[in-house]
Amino acid sequence: MNKKEIEKLEKNILKKDKSAFDYLNKKETSFAFSFAEKYKTFLDNAKTEREAVNEIIKRAEAKGFININNALKKKSLKSKKFYKIFKGKTVGLAVLGKKPVENGLNIIASHIDSPRLDLKQNPLYEDLDLVLMKTHYYGGIRKYQWLNVPLALHGTIIKADGGKLDINIGEDIEDPIFAVSDLLPHLAGKLQQNKKVSDVFEGEKLNILCGSVPLGDDKIKNRFKLGVLKLLYDKYGIREEDFVSAEIEAVPAAKARDIGFDRSMIGAYGQDDRICAFTALEALFALKSPSKSAMALFFDKEEIGSEGNTGAKSGFAEDFVLELLIVNREKPDYRTMRNSILNSQCISADVNAAMDPDFKEVHDKMNAAKLGAGICITKYTGARGKSGASDASAELIGKIIKLLNKNKVVWQTGELGKVDEGGGGTLGKFLAESGMDVLDCGPSLLSMHSPLEISSKADLYMTYKGYKSFFAPNK
Repeated sequence: MNKKEIEKLEKNILKKDKSAFDYLNKKETSFAFSFAEKYKTFLDNAKTEREAVNEIIKRAEAKGFININNALKKKSLKSKKFYKIFKGKTVGLAVLGKKPVENGLNIIASHIDSPRLDLKQNPLYEDLDLVLMKTHYYGGIRKYQWLNVPLALHGTIIKADGGKLDINIGEDIEDPIFAVSDLLPHLAGKLQQNKKVSDVFEGEKLNILCGSVPLGDDKIKNRFKLGVLKLLYDKYGIREEDFVSAEIEAVPAAKARDIGFDRSMIGAYGQDDRICAFTALEALFALKSPSKSAMALFFDKEEIGSEGNTGAKSGFAEDFVLELLIVNREKPDYRTMRNSILNSQCISADVNAAMDPDFKEVHDKMNAAKLGAGICITKYTGARGKSGASDASAELIGKIIKLLNKNKVVWQTGELGKVDEGGGGTLGKFLAESGMDVLDCGPSLLSMHSPLEISSKADLYMTYKGYKSFFAPNK
């Protein structure tokens, strides 16, 4: 073969590494950057699962979505756009298509919880004239990353009198912030040197500083703790026992910011997995008169294995499908519901780990995701021998790749590290247990699970574009 023939062959059959920015024209680049501004606002307003639900519903109602409970009560409603909230921590949105729900739905499922520090039920104590709060970390964190980081407190308290109180302290510039202190390097030698990271940083020592002004003289027992409690009682009406029924999360107080001279990246807390939640939400909003019904699910508890009644292991998705059958005047029986699910296809929208230039050794370079290389198709997650993976079929992956190529979506593939290096899971395997076809698909991040996760604006845009194509494959 001559050189020209070989070059033509290379072009036709070799898979090429791509930078998503190479495929963006001037108009798309402008859209991608403005789209990122909307995303940053979403991140700042949705730092907890409860806040994410509230933000999603606020945006959905502005787009004409109605609570499906109202539709079930008022049978004359003819809306095609519905939302369903469960326990204030999980929410689903759906747009009914021209075909019956029983023919299946195009589903994108993401999660809206993120790693953090939760206050314990009895958090407040004093030591060495300081007041601290005990925490229990939630999800997979590297403990040292949470030391000396400005923290804000977000959460909900159900008080002894039955009243509900939502708090958000530390986000406003006038608010105080909170912090877990660290040991200075001058004294860290014997205590910390030559130890494993897991031994140096203990979960029980992730205690948050919250006060140091005493109440009364030194004859008063717990006078420093009482000083803080008095402030809380005067401002919020909170008594110490109210912490028992509280869900208070300590999260990074920083706002989402651009990273780099060229502002091509975003640094923020909670991008795993709110980058997928946001893009799925916006993709659903862009949907007009679909042939097949579309659904976006936003789950809680993924970071701890999708447990509990607000996680993907619950029956929330099935309940929502049943209610959609009712409002669409289809049989709301078990067989019809099962047909609806079995005929559905689902993207488990979650992030993958982008290969870090300084830590390439933990990845198989040929099968690792790169920041800025587009949406990432993850055939399987799990650990080592694919433990805990749903392992998507060749048929489903082939269909998704064809769809992405048709709509000029830049995509890549990735695994979560080398085979014996580690691994992780998503909510995909729990959705797959219902019998529907499921594929993990989302952008990649640097510094996943840290207080400052890093994403690419090009990947953000390609993820939105990919999800939009999945919801309306005939467009």
